[in-house]
Amino acid sequence: MSNKVISIEYELREKGKDEILDSNMGQAPLSFVSGKGQIIPGLEDKLVQMEAGEEAVVTVPAAEAYGEYNPEAIQVLPIEQFAGIDLKEGMTLYGQSEDGQSVQVTVKSFNDKEVTIDFNHPLAGKDLEFKVNVLASREATPEEVITGQVGGSEGCGCGTGCEC
Repeated sequence: MSNKVISIEYELREKGKDEILDSNMGQAPLSFVSGKGQIIPGLEDKLVQMEAGEEAVVTVPAAEAYGEYNPEAIQVLPIEQFAGIDLKEGMTLYGQSEDGQSVQVTVKSFNDKEVTIDFNHPLAGKDLEFKVNVLASREATPEEVITGQVGGSEGCGCGTGCEC
């Protein structure tokens, strides 16, 4: 179902692990317009079937989250392209692709001549588990459908009508 505004609280873990990778529990809710590709497909598919007040643990396979890990997304570049950056293994860098899109890469390793970077999302290849609480679910307004932005220019956008 497209064009619903859904607001959630969530905790994210890798399936089978205890460490919380991300959470907004006790903070501002995550609100989005369904059908706009704003959250991972496997989670959205479940959330559009839920009502406000429902809680669930949703398992999302890697293919429906950040995709499978692609070993071809590793690239070795000359260290000169990283001038002025204090490189550390595991650090995240942001840049632009040849077509002007924003890209996020992880520094896998480096030496005095070259830097190995990984274009895979850090959660690529991982099955994810979301503990979710649907706080609100409603039809999007015509403006929200067009813009994909929750709440338009007024309010906090959480979809509850509050002034967070």
